Amino acid sequence: MTARLDAPFRPRRARIAGYAVAVLVVVTMLVVSIALGTSPDSGWTVVDTLSALVFAALVAGGLVRLVGVRALPTDDALVVRNVLYTTRVDWGAVIAVRFGGADPWLTLDLDDGQNLAVMAVQRADGAHAQAEAERLARLVRSRAPQPPPG
Repeated sequence: MTARLDAPFRPRRARIAGYAVAVLVVVTMLVVSIALGTSPDSGWTVVDTLSALVFAALVAGGLVRLVGVRALPTDDALVVRNVLYTTRVDWGAVIAVRFGGADPWLTLDLDDGQNLAVMAVQRADGAHAQAEAERLARLVRSRAPQPPPG
């Protein structure tokens, strides 16, 4: 199945694993809190249960943010949401799309000399990631402003 040229870029394996671990953390903390709260002589209090659940929610939230990386193509730009920052890059600002060597994710070379990691395309996704890198390169070629003839 091939993606539409303008479909969002998202990691596959990291999302599956991250969401599964987030659910596992919350469920585990909930079960442990209930078990300790109902166990006589455990010393576990309601405050302990609430603290454990808040901790689980923070860990799960961090994991969801970590795997929520994506790159959204629009008509005039690529909006890259990495873990901490969201960056909008005009198509004409992208000089090259690099996805090689031992880099864990795709990198854009920009016209201001900066490099921008696109964590939505991750080497861990294997052939799918390579296909996504090629799709992004096609998008850059097709959407970058063309110089006037002559």
